[in-house]
Amino acid sequence: MILLGGLMGFTHKRKGPNGARYQALYDDARGIRQTAGTFATRKEADRAWQRAETRIAEGKAGDPRRARQTFRTYVEERWFPNHRIEASTHQDYAYALAAHVMPYFGDMKLRDITSETVREWITHLKKRGASAYSIKYCKTAILNAIFTTAVNDGILVYHPSRGVKTDPIPEKPRQIITAEQFARIYEALLTPDAKLLVETDIESGLRWGELTELRVKDLDFATGILTVSRAVVQLVRKHHPEGRRFLVNDHPKGKRYRRLKLSPQIVAKLKAHAEANKPDPGRPLLQPPPQAAQARTRRPRVPHLRSLQRPHLHPRHDHGLQPWQVQVRPLPSRYAAYRAKRRAQGKDNPRNPRNPRVDDDDPHIPASWFRNHCWHPAREAADLGWSPRIHDLRHAHASWLLAGGADLQVVKERLGHRKISTTERYLHTLPTADETALEALNKIRAPQNFPEAAPDLEAQLEEAQAKIAKLQAVVADQLVARHTDERPNLRSV
Repeated sequence: MILLGGLMGFTHKRKGPNGARYQALYDDARGIRQTAGTFATRKEADRAWQRAETRIAEGKAGDPRRARQTFRTYVEERWFPNHRIEASTHQDYAYALAAHVMPYFGDMKLRDITSETVREWITHLKKRGASAYSIKYCKTAILNAIFTTAVNDGILVYHPSRGVKTDPIPEKPRQIITAEQFARIYEALLTPDAKLLVETDIESGLRWGELTELRVKDLDFATGILTVSRAVVQLVRKHHPEGRRFLVNDHPKGKRYRRLKLSPQIVAKLKAHAEANKPDPGRPLLQPPPQAAQARTRRPRVPHLRSLQRPHLHPRHDHGLQPWQVQVRPLPSRYAAYRAKRRAQGKDNPRNPRNPRVDDDDPHIPASWFRNHCWHPAREAADLGWSPRIHDLRHAHASWLLAGGADLQVVKERLGHRKISTTERYLHTLPTADETALEALNKIRAPQNFPEAAPDLEAQLEEAQAKIAKLQAVVADQLVARHTDERPNLRSV
């Protein structure tokens, strides 16, 4: 063992059947002895541990053994538990990893994943029928984040997915709800609470999580100013920090508060609703009706054991039947005894209620319940010819404001967009948005550019002269009549 210059690294000589070998050793940032590899000469070993110490000084451990771990081990044990993201994003990542990423990369070692491997993975997903959006989301949002962290931590030398392209996703034009279509949906809603919620949505442009977390203290009834400071998200229980279904974030999307003013008529309706229901200040203003809180349970499934059943034969044909002609019915007495035995063992106890608001005592409106019981029936009754979503009310709010002449920056701040380019997507989205352009086009395209369609100027001139002569005759008659009325009546004299 040779210690050079008092540094942490050193070279250890090993003797084997094939001759001497030299192992490069060094201490990492935590003081744990690590190896930089085994080499045939002392000079190569010295260079190896010196490079390792240089990487430690730069803040990059660069242990080559760390790149030997599998993709699954690194993601599940190190990256995912320590990656700081929102709870809803964490849930989306978990499902995308399980469906599209882990089945392909899970058993690969990190050092074996290259840009070519990532391109092959994209082709594999396309063959399986994954959408272009899902592929882009998994590659851009998830895979890039994983490999970026691995490179920053010194586990990988280069970024395998950087520069790898996915198929472009064409941006489809938005179909916006018109004022007439909204009126038809609004009239088809069955309850006043549903109408108030939908009208508040179209008047404010709030997201669903912001709308259902709206509280009395957030709205100044005197000025009509609404402060958006929270949002609620609905999660699967295993992804909730407390195993519940609704999680209230102390900030809306974009992580910054915003203020907007509501119209006097919707403020008056919200004030009347608050005075009539008197909600708790710590609970949402718009709460679900009682029927939304009813628990829906399923009866436990009991296996139809052959020993608990007997064949039921038709009275006229009690023999010579094929097996498929025999109707099997359980024996009532043995079936009841079987159920009683399982209940005594605690195996057939009813499950927890499926509705999240019964065991959680949460006052938020589930988006799925409102869609199925309020929005979809009203949408079908309105018979619009297409199927707008609840979120399309937010799109309609932005489009109506811009079509009415509102300032683009004001609409951006009202909706909480980070970039003004996001708000610009709502320009010219209504069916009547291009009418001014058509009028301008008609002014430029003068009739002389189309001689075959130009009107007969001589005929128009003759028609105009005839109208002038007719008007002159009418004026002359009126003057004669007035002169006659002013002369004295000689006969009466």
